[in-house]
Order: sequence, then structure tokens, then C-alpha cells
Amino acid sequence: MFHLGWFLNFVADEWNGTWGDGGRDFTGDFYVEVARSLERAKFDYVLLEDKLMVSTAYGGTMEYDLKHGVNPKHDPVPLAVVMATATTRLGVVPTMSTSFYPPFLLARLASTIDHIARGRFGWNVVTSAEDRSAQNFGLDKLYEHDERYARAAEYLELVTKLWESWEPDAIERDYATGTYANFEKVHTIDFEGKYFKSRGPLNTAPSPQYRPTIAQAGASPPGRELAAQHADTIVTPANGVAEMKAYRDDIHERMKHNGRDPADCKVLYLVSPIVADTHEEALAKRERWFTDPLYIEYMLAEISSITEIDFAQFDLDEPLPELTTNGERGALASFVAGGRDKTLRELVTGSGMSSNIPFVGTPAEVAQEMGEVMEEVGGDGFLITSPVMRLNRRYVTEITDGLVPELQRRGLTRTEYTTTMLREHLREF
Repeated sequence: MFHLGWFLNFVADEWNGTWGDGGRDFTGDFYVEVARSLERAKFDYVLLEDKLMVSTAYGGTMEYDLKHGVNPKHDPVPLAVVMATATTRLGVVPTMSTSFYPPFLLARLASTIDHIARGRFGWNVVTSAEDRSAQNFGLDKLYEHDERYARAAEYLELVTKLWESWEPDAIERDYATGTYANFEKVHTIDFEGKYFKSRGPLNTAPSPQYRPTIAQAGASPPGRELAAQHADTIVTPANGVAEMKAYRDDIHERMKHNGRDPADCKVLYLVSPIVADTHEEALAKRERWFTDPLYIEYMLAEISSITEIDFAQFDLDEPLPELTTNGERGALASFVAGGRDKTLRELVTGSGMSSNIPFVGTPAEVAQEMGEVMEEVGGDGFLITSPVMRLNRRYVTEITDGLVPELQRRGLTRTEYTTTMLREHLREF
């Protein structure tokens, strides 16, 4: 069996289509529906992506970012709480940045939500990758890529010490002595590193998981090393079977070097299956979606936002030059992985930014192909995300009520939860 997660690109849902939320004001109700659907399909978790700016990367203007709703979004952390309280088994994993959250604040927040979620809270660790985000927090530009990961490594060391500043049995609730917590089992951490300093202890009781489940998307060597040291689950693009397997093997070797059991971290590959009643209908749907001029403009604005490279400067019908970035290098590598000989238009309409393995067909066809790919890779699962500009009810239903039952019939994904907490879900198999 393999695991399933959902990557929720937390932008405006399909406000201008038939299957969205009808343009209503944001209340979170639509996402509660999504969470309940994912739980019914026995997903391990939903990961809520985030950005902290309105981008001007594409064309040097906010126009396209705002026109297509690329980055206008609400804070995912309160939404994660709402989704957790509406479900009983689904893990909720919002994104929070090590570049902008004070460590003590994040550690306390994560511990609190893990209590509310009864052990189903996860933290998607990011360093952020946009100068526009940095400028919203008093900086002129973001730290250099490798330094961001050096800071993140120290950050994770610090928050882990804060979570561990209470021994697991520190709370006694002894009515006879009137003792809530044993002071001898709560400790200052007196942490002083290169970037951060904190006395501790955390003033929050230990949560059900003791520390939240850690998700990370490490693509560069520093990112992979950070994930190998701390992550319980990793998000990575599905850039072909050989590369998927090589990535997982590399993470496992790094985990062993760090004294960790590779079975304790599940690598989930980002994919966007397109299913329909017939193979021809699925292909037609993909063609209709991916060749829409609005889709192309949206995707270019989004990849510009993520990488901080202005893709408006390139001819759509010419191959891209060699590109480097201080932004999200993994996203850039995935985007261009379709081939150096392809034009920019072919890259956008071919794979977008999620997967270079096109799972397109009937539920039975896609389920069989997903099973074959996962068997060849060796595990651990897939993180599904919408292939179109915005999430809508129709796509969620096609996956949860069309594809997943076929996966379950083939014994590829779970039919019931046997555990209650998120880290337990991931380590179940």
C-alpha cells in the first residue's frame, strides 16, 4: 500500500466557474467540505501551502498575480484548526516560514494546535523564497539560499528543544498535593546559536505527538539534508520514475547518516491525476485545461512568483536559457525537467509544476499506472494537487469518489484508519 496526501494551494477557489464556491466571501466552509471528503477517502493529511506577499515577479507588476489570484490568500494556520475540528482522523499540515516566525511563537502555536487536533497537526517547514515576502517583514531582500537552510537547521534544533523542555510525564494533576506540573520535569533550554537565542521552557503542555509531524520539501542539497534530519514526510515532484527513485534513495542514505530509520519518513510525490469516464474524455479534458490562454498566463505568473524569475521576458515558442535563482530551486528544476529542447509553451502545457508523469485516463487506468509507478519507485505515496488554476468541488469528487475507490479495490491505499495521530498514520506501513 501507499500513502495519500493532498497539496492544497490555498488561493481563491474557483470563484468564476460552475463547481466553485459561487464567489461568496471566504468562511472556510468550502475547505471543511474538502477536508471531510479527504477523510472519507482515508487520506493521511492535507498540506496547506502559503506565501506571504503579492508578487510582482511576472512582468514587474502585481497585475497578473492579482488577476489570477496566484498569491492573495488567507493565513492557513487558522484554517487548519477549522479543518481539524471538523474531522477526526485527517492530518492538517499548514505552512509556516522559519524566516519570519519567531521560534518560540511557532513552537507554542504548533503545540497548541496539536492539542486541538488531538495529535493530527503537522508543520510544513519552509524558508520562504521571495524578496517581496522579506520586504513585508522589514528586510530589503531574502537571505541567500544556503544561509536560509542554515538558519532553518538551527531553528528546528531550537523548537525541538522547546517541545522537549517538558518531560512527557511532567503534568501530574495530583489532587492530594495540588500539583499541576512537576517543576523538576520542566527545564529551561538556554539555547544560544548563531541566529537564534531562547531561554525556555515552552509554557505549553506537551502535545499528543510531543512534537508536531514535520513536513518538508527539500530539493537542493541543504534542503535534502534538513529533511533527512527532521522530516516525517517529504513533498517532492514526480519527475519520472528514475529521478523519483534516486531522490528517495538519497534521502534514505542521508537519514541513515543522521542515525534515523528511513522508514520513519515518507516521501510523497506531487501529482495531478486527470480522470474521466473514458480515456478519450480525460485526454480532451487535459487538452482543454492546459491550452487555455488564461491557464498559460496563470502558470507563468505562478512559476515567476515561486522562482522570482520573470518568465514574461521569454518567448513562449522558444526554449528557455539556463536559469538560476535564489528562490525555490526545486520548483524551477521540476518546471524545466520536461526537457531543455522544449519551448516555454510546451513546458507550461506539458507538466506545469507538479508532475512529469501524466496520470490521465479512467479511474481504473490511472489507479493501475499509479500502482505500477509506486512499485517501481519503492514507495511511499502521492500528494495530489489540482492541475487547474483553482480547486473546485468537481475535481475533489473525481479523486475521492472516482480514483480512490479504485485504488482501494486494488489494495493500493487504506480503506480504514487504524491509528488516530498523524505520525502514526505515516508509520502504519
